[in-house]
Amino acid sequence: MIAPQIDPVALQLGPIAIHWYGMMYVFAFISVWFLTRKQLREKGLWQTTISAEVYENLFTWLILGVILGGRIGYVLFYNLPHFLAHPIEIFYVWQGGMSFHGGLIGPIIAGWFYCKKHQLPFFTLADHFFIVAPLGLAFGRLGNFINGELWGRVTDVPWAMIFPHVDGFARHPSQLYELSLEGLVLFALLWFTRRFVMPAGSRVALFLIGYGIMRIFCENFREPDVQLGYFFGFITMGMILSSAMVITGVAALAWLFQRKEKPKG
Repeated sequence: MIAPQIDPVALQLGPIAIHWYGMMYVFAFISVWFLTRKQLREKGLWQTTISAEVYENLFTWLILGVILGGRIGYVLFYNLPHFLAHPIEIFYVWQGGMSFHGGLIGPIIAGWFYCKKHQLPFFTLADHFFIVAPLGLAFGRLGNFINGELWGRVTDVPWAMIFPHVDGFARHPSQLYELSLEGLVLFALLWFTRRFVMPAGSRVALFLIGYGIMRIFCENFREPDVQLGYFFGFITMGMILSSAMVITGVAALAWLFQRKEKPKG
């Protein structure tokens, strides 16, 4: 099966090209914006704990954290020798190169500083954002699929796809695996946890655990970055970083429940 050949440019307005990948970021941010606000309203936090203006400013900080963290993460985790030799290319974001794990750390740091500055309950707000974050990730993986990037390993499964710009081999459509598991399935599971009363920060920990496990699974079908390859013949950088997520999430969850603090939603 030939992978769908979708023009990466969604709309051309004279010299201005609007790419599907960029549109996916817009869709991701919009979905997270509205679903997080919906939760805050349900919990009675909207316009009480956090005002509309503060929410907008916080969201701006988070977006910057995603973009800057994603780029810095890619530089540090995936291609540091190259960027040390060509530092100016760090700013060539139009050439691609974003790391999910960096894009996770960035908004956490930005959100923590913003909440500390404005005396907002960081873990309570983070829970609501992380519940819907997987839906945003799903849009990102769809963008990867449209761009024909982050393709899978060679396989003979019936649903394998050929990415003509890569080679003529049938490969796992690993972007769709990640879209389904790390995106839609994880979103459904975290959204379901809203039925339960849990310590503030628990959903963040569950996200780290859930995403980490699903990413490690999907890495078994995804072609590793050519500049890195495998560590010890079978471990990828994505597996290493995701394993750290799982360990951090399990430790955080155990600590949160051990504290036995009054749940904050």
